[in-house]
Amino acid sequence: MQVSEQVRSALQTDGDGKATRIRLLDFRSAPMRAFHLSWFAFFLSFVAWFGIAPLMAVVRDDLKLTKAQIGNTVIASVAITIFARILTGWLCDRFGPRRTYSSLLVLGALPVMSIGLAHSYQSFLFFRLAIGLVGASFVITQYHTSIMFSRSVVGTANAMTAGWGNLGGGVTQWVMPLLFGAIVGLGADKFLGWRLVMIVPGALMLLTGIAYHRWTEDTPDNRPFAPRTGVDAFWEAAHDYRVWLLFLLYGACFGVEITVDNVSALYFKDSFHLTLKLAGFLASLTGMMNLFARAIGGMLGDWAGRNWGLFGRSRLLGVAILIEG
Repeated sequence: MQVSEQVRSALQTDGDGKATRIRLLDFRSAPMRAFHLSWFAFFLSFVAWFGIAPLMAVVRDDLKLTKAQIGNTVIASVAITIFARILTGWLCDRFGPRRTYSSLLVLGALPVMSIGLAHSYQSFLFFRLAIGLVGASFVITQYHTSIMFSRSVVGTANAMTAGWGNLGGGVTQWVMPLLFGAIVGLGADKFLGWRLVMIVPGALMLLTGIAYHRWTEDTPDNRPFAPRTGVDAFWEAAHDYRVWLLFLLYGACFGVEITVDNVSALYFKDSFHLTLKLAGFLASLTGMMNLFARAIGGMLGDWAGRNWGLFGRSRLLGVAILIEG
């Protein structure tokens, strides 16, 4: 027993093989490969999910969209994610995070690259609805890191991967206008430019999906993934009032964030008559906060969890919302 404890200490794992430390320069162990590839996959998913948002002024002129129609496309891109996340959780339980994430990235890349084929409000609405499915990447990211990291650091691991992934919602606000400007600078018409630029995040998602399948494992010790029905656990969670409290608190926080990601660039351009690039840069500032904000929240969450359990984490989240409000 003493030898096994020494071995686990050297490997920085617990009795279940889960990592007890986050070593950012480690790209060899299964937990850290899952850590790095999951946050990067989530990052690209957010780039793709909100990639069209900073270009909506051009899309609006091209497709002759009304304000109400633009609002409908925003709602569609977000609403579908609710159902996709529930389905993705079940798929993770059934097939494991590795295959689920790989499939989501590869399939999600198709509507991202194909949105340039839209030539009417109806077809553009359809593609935005389909792209919204990639928002379910959050579930797999958190699922995979939860499997790979021990209870002592899982909050920090989840927060860092989610935060760096959410960072994509900010980066895309200034990167996509720059790519659009480069394509137009090469001689393409602006109405062709917004169509071509969306191929970039889609292609990157496709390549990342292949890499995810090849270089990640479902479990920290590389054992075969054991499918779970999840039915009993689901109803047990559904009867816990603290779960619903977290649901409401998270909905309030994340709902505001994705709304801002979707509409802020267009708002800045129309209200202050800014260039597409400057409007995108200003819109990116909210999303860029995820570089450190979520990681800090995860560290505080682990501290609160060690002292007060789930109630402590819930209370900490509530205080954060009150401060933000």
